[in-house]
Amino acid sequence: MLFSSMIFIFAFLPILCILYYLVPDRAYRNVLLCAASLLFYAWGEPRYIFLMIASITANYFFGLLIERSGAVNKRKLFLALAVVCNILALGFFKYSGFFIKNFNILFHTSFHMQNLPLPIGISFYTFQALSYIIDVYRQKTQAQKNFLNLMLYISLFPQLIAGPIVRYTDIENEIRERRESFDSFINGLEQFIIGLAAKVIIANNMAVIADAVFADYKNANAAILWIAAAAYTFQIYFDFAGYSRMAIGLGRMFGFHFPQNFNYPYLANSITEFWRRWHITLSSWFRDYVYIPLGGSRCSRIKLVRNILITWMLTGFWHGAEWNFILWGLYYGLLLLIEKLYTGRLMAKLPAAISTALTLFFVIMGWVLFRTTNSSDLFSIFTRLFTPAAVSTGQYIAEHADTMSKLFFFIPAVGASLPQLRTLYRKLHSSTGGFAVELFCMICLFVLSVCLLIASTYNPFIYFRF
Repeated sequence: MLFSSMIFIFAFLPILCILYYLVPDRAYRNVLLCAASLLFYAWGEPRYIFLMIASITANYFFGLLIERSGAVNKRKLFLALAVVCNILALGFFKYSGFFIKNFNILFHTSFHMQNLPLPIGISFYTFQALSYIIDVYRQKTQAQKNFLNLMLYISLFPQLIAGPIVRYTDIENEIRERRESFDSFINGLEQFIIGLAAKVIIANNMAVIADAVFADYKNANAAILWIAAAAYTFQIYFDFAGYSRMAIGLGRMFGFHFPQNFNYPYLANSITEFWRRWHITLSSWFRDYVYIPLGGSRCSRIKLVRNILITWMLTGFWHGAEWNFILWGLYYGLLLLIEKLYTGRLMAKLPAAISTALTLFFVIMGWVLFRTTNSSDLFSIFTRLFTPAAVSTGQYIAEHADTMSKLFFFIPAVGASLPQLRTLYRKLHSSTGGFAVELFCMICLFVLSVCLLIASTYNPFIYFRF
């Protein structure tokens, strides 16, 4: 799917840009972007294009009904119907198999349902639709009267399949009136290239180590498993942050400013701060539409525990229909509760290096839980992480030289995880002759990324399945 999407972007993006900037009228530009977005989705997932159109249509009418209903009860009724319809569509395609499987285990039945391919990006565009409906109900925005404008918001191709989760209020004004410029276009192109490089050069090579070691973890010792856990920690970051940056860059090329989704999360000195830096649009979505409506933190301790655990269980379940995702969400819920009720002040008093190291340790443990869907494998992996093994680290590296040759990519992974690289880039940008060097670097990154993308048949993308 990633390769197919990249082929689409590389093949049609230049044509789309030329047509877009040749069309002077804003309304026609929106129509062009709508058509391109639907074509992009159909290119990767032709079977479910009508499902997305049906979702857009339903939410368009629900928004109008909510806004035009004077009585509070009617507004609540239409809101409830809209939420139920969106959740049912998401639940049917994403979670029905999970519930049937566990129902069969619990009650010793044998119900069967044909496995349905998961519609690409359904979790992302469903949450965008829900935020629109809820904000119309809360009167934070007016219902969109133009159907094509709402379609553009929900289906806009840069962030359609893997986020960031853009709220309607984020780009409402830019749908109606936005200012494109050459500088904005070039900045967006740079962001796209940097995101592509992060995904193809760093994430893909980290994936080689993580996948190979975890697939044969019984023959690895604790040191090798920790290397694999660190590799996956970098893989999932540059995998997702890379695509988010590509989406933000593509949006900027057409005059849209999508919200930031990552802010150096592995430098966080607490779990709370980590989730202010990681997948920012998702954590803020659950905060505003689940946690705060439940009562937030302004309540009794019992209700606070309930609110956090419910919110984080749903956060985990959003990521996938497996028990490990639910456990991963509850894991973070418990960590946040412990931090909020007991250890928060202590963590704040520790030196930054220590608090960051402790936070990163728990984050890495969380990624091992996130990655491992089989419960027996999970227990065994966690045991081996803290148990000496007979095989030596040097022996394992020598026997798996092809895989372990990718250890070199830890250097750019660590460097790109720190803000110093961005500071250096900005100094280069503002220096005399910096533009020429910057242009040369961007061309090199782009050419290298495209060559690696074409040459490799191994291009996993973790968040496409969510």
